[in-house]
Amino acid sequence: MKVIIVGCGRMGAELAYRLCKRNVDVSIIDLEEATFSNLPADFHGRRVEGDALNRDTLHRAGIEHADALVAVTNKDALNAVLCHTAREYYGVEQVVARNYFSSCRAMFEIFNVQVISGTSWAAQRMEEMVYHSEVRTVYSTGNGEVEIYEFTIPTSWDGHKISEVVPSSDCVIVSLSRAGVASLAGKDDFVREGDILHISATFEGAEAMRVRVHSAQEAKK
Repeated sequence: MKVIIVGCGRMGAELAYRLCKRNVDVSIIDLEEATFSNLPADFHGRRVEGDALNRDTLHRAGIEHADALVAVTNKDALNAVLCHTAREYYGVEQVVARNYFSSCRAMFEIFNVQVISGTSWAAQRMEEMVYHSEVRTVYSTGNGEVEIYEFTIPTSWDGHKISEVVPSSDCVIVSLSRAGVASLAGKDDFVREGDILHISATFEGAEAMRVRVHSAQEAKK
């Protein structure tokens, strides 16, 4: 597999090194030679100094044979254009961009580019940790728009149907774990105290679930 990374800041260097350790053929591009010092000494990929918008730079990085391009500079417009160029003009199948400013997310949607927003993702994780702990995040998709959450069934819900527990909107049942054994569950199944229920939900759905769990826990006091 051949991967090109544009941007050798902390994120780009970390990604390049992780892929390198998996024996992936990695080329990393940056305009400033000094940024390559972010790479560990045992990084054995290709370092390409130059402007990533320059055709010669991309060719030196091996764009003709690339399976994926990841743009992680701190310029959203550059990341979007690079991903669009790699896919449309060079036929690179997998392109991923870093979204530096969340206000620029719409730009990536115009180009139909998959984005990772470290700022949005981290802020939401911290909000959840500070705000509530009753419903825990176990898996995140995209940049946190839809996630899988788990919560423990409190005493006051023992013997209730799942349909009485989970909000009807913005939540989808994933699984029910009882005594360490997980199974697929439906809205008509009954829950017991101590069961662990996993749901897929939007942020709004998770908030509604947190309110329900908190109220149920308060009811048993």
